[in-house]
Amino acid sequence: MSPLRDGNGRRRVVVTGVGLVTSLGIGREENWAAAVAGRSGAAPIARYEPVDTASTIACEVKGFDPTDFMERRAARRMDLFAQLAVAAGRLAVEDAALSVSPASAPRVGAAVGCGIGGLDSFVTQTLVVENRGPDRVSPLFIPLVIANMGAGQVSMELGLKGPLTCPSTACASGNHALGEATEHIRSGRADAMLAGGAEATVTRTGLAAFNAMRALSTRNDAPEAASRPFDRGRDGFVMGEAGAILVLEGLDHAQGRGAEPICEILGYGLSGDAHHLTEPDPTSEAPAAAVAMALGDAGVAPSAVDYVNAHATSTPVGDSAEVRTLRRALGDESAARTMVSSTKSMHGHCLGAAGGVEAALTALAIREGMVPPTINLDDLDPECEGVDHVANAAREAEVRIAMSTAFGFGGHNAILVLGRPEDL
Repeated sequence: MSPLRDGNGRRRVVVTGVGLVTSLGIGREENWAAAVAGRSGAAPIARYEPVDTASTIACEVKGFDPTDFMERRAARRMDLFAQLAVAAGRLAVEDAALSVSPASAPRVGAAVGCGIGGLDSFVTQTLVVENRGPDRVSPLFIPLVIANMGAGQVSMELGLKGPLTCPSTACASGNHALGEATEHIRSGRADAMLAGGAEATVTRTGLAAFNAMRALSTRNDAPEAASRPFDRGRDGFVMGEAGAILVLEGLDHAQGRGAEPICEILGYGLSGDAHHLTEPDPTSEAPAAAVAMALGDAGVAPSAVDYVNAHATSTPVGDSAEVRTLRRALGDESAARTMVSSTKSMHGHCLGAAGGVEAALTALAIREGMVPPTINLDDLDPECEGVDHVANAAREAEVRIAMSTAFGFGGHNAILVLGRPEDL
């Protein structure tokens, strides 16, 4: 068997670059340093005055100037979520030292997931229609709002002419984008893909909507302690925003240009709960099936999983359901020795971008031999027992096989299996 092919004879896919714009920082180094230090990005909302919502805190991106990554005219034609996508894409390409030429452009694509799209632009333009009349609406209304424009703008700004797609599966969007990009490379449709997610819903409307669902933490007096996955005192998630893009390449393509892989994408699994608008499958059958599919795709035994970057958002129902899923999918004995953490405790829940952020941090955990923690895990909920929680402090550990999990409203389950590149 060629080392360029996996055990099933498929083209191997590796991660060669990471681009992150989150509340933890801008760029790979800032984000990783914050994650291993256990530093929260949560703070009182600064973008607007949150005087009339129950939750007044969020994980906002700080110090972001879109003109650092694109021309001013281009930035004016994008909602914030698309600006974050383009910025993350440029950072990822720079991190990977990937050059896209007119000759190679048809072999390089983008898969950028987004759950909601240009929410702020939608509200702004709707108010224009209501208050000033339909003839005053911007001709850019639709291009600003539609969720696929994160992927579209990445493609246009970076000159990518390969496969172009935008999974929109709520909080599973980023993982679906990464899984789909992996399949495009495996199948030979592309040599490289920029994949991940982007979202920007820290707006008055966004906070109001999730507050109405009672999904958000109202621990407004202690923002940094508000996101507390698996903790008995958790009361909801902290809204986050981000652009998170990984460069995926066929191993042959990466080796051909002398790129050093960060990790390998080994497997991808997905399923549907067919259960409820927002609540997870109480039996864990469907999400566990997605885990089993991903492990089977990777050719990895459940007992081989060293670390899981959990979707756990800090909601009372979701976190315990995920632990049940892991115990069912991995088996109680294996789950008990599998390291688990939720980095959402630091960067918040970035919705459609969450999968990209967490896959990036999982890739770096493999590369660096360091597992980022779940911060604010002070009083473990008995319903969340049964796994090896990495609580409050990063842990130095060899991570050969890791999973990144994502579960979205509507019952979307998407699982990625990542591994340390061998025989490269």
